[in-house]
Amino acid sequence: MRRYFDEHGYTEVDTPILSPDLIPEPTIENFATTFSNEFVGSRELYLVPSPEIYMKRLIAQGSGSIYQFSHCFRNSEQLGRQHNPEFTMLEYYTVDADEQDSIAITEELLANTALPGCPEHLLPPFRKMTVAQACKKYAGVDLDKVQDPKTLRAEAGRLGLHLPDAPESWEETFNRIFLTFVEPSIPQDRPLVLCEYPAQIECLATKTPGRPYRRRWEMYAGGVEVANCYDEERDADTVRNYYRKAYAELIRRRNSTETVIPDIDLSFADCFDVGFPQCSGVAMGMDRLLMLQLGKSSIEGVILFPFSAMMAGR
Repeated sequence: MRRYFDEHGYTEVDTPILSPDLIPEPTIENFATTFSNEFVGSRELYLVPSPEIYMKRLIAQGSGSIYQFSHCFRNSEQLGRQHNPEFTMLEYYTVDADEQDSIAITEELLANTALPGCPEHLLPPFRKMTVAQACKKYAGVDLDKVQDPKTLRAEAGRLGLHLPDAPESWEETFNRIFLTFVEPSIPQDRPLVLCEYPAQIECLATKTPGRPYRRRWEMYAGGVEVANCYDEERDADTVRNYYRKAYAELIRRRNSTETVIPDIDLSFADCFDVGFPQCSGVAMGMDRLLMLQLGKSSIEGVILFPFSAMMAGR
């Protein structure tokens, strides 16, 4: 993989794993630690769930297309077949490219780097489907007609899903439908790219002009989510507003002084004030990819010291 990126004009980078601040993400719990120094005092630091902030700062400084294999950390997630609190992420950003270009790049990457004996159904070409098409096919839900929480909730009830009495967001109801009906039905004869995610799912992917969707895709192989891609948002005010809303949602969802809530530093958005270039970023879970290509049933088969085994004293 390094050879592929090097031959295609990317620069490999190595950014910090310890960070004084993080992008606020309501669905991600972070690991915190404390830096102590007798001269400058102490400060809480966080293990990064993704190298995104630092890689985007490099792009803003003119690095060009870059890639990185990074150890990343996420707390409070289940242990088992697809999850380990410490995992390896391949993240690559391609300048002067959009999310459609990244599909072709990822197809070429996997076609040229697959391990010997990799099952054919894990190899390109990718099958492509929009999220709206998948919801219509596998859940009978027309996303274009359920753009508000009330109508989407009615569809969830029609499907027989149990919903809480308290109101929930459009995204929360959508996730119930997607995880119950759509994700388990995804075809596995070859990798699938699910593109155009609903705009109500807040993220730093640009919006599709004139339609309630975002220019984002996720790639599934063998029924497992392996990669996530954005056409990267470049407007500084949009990025700042995203951080503010995400931080407020983080506080609302957790609402506990015992939960690690990272400091927010809006100055990160300043890098978009200086002419951030058009680019597309892909994050790929290397442990899951290797698990699939090696025919393993769990990422424990490719991580030398899985956390679940360490917790069990194995």
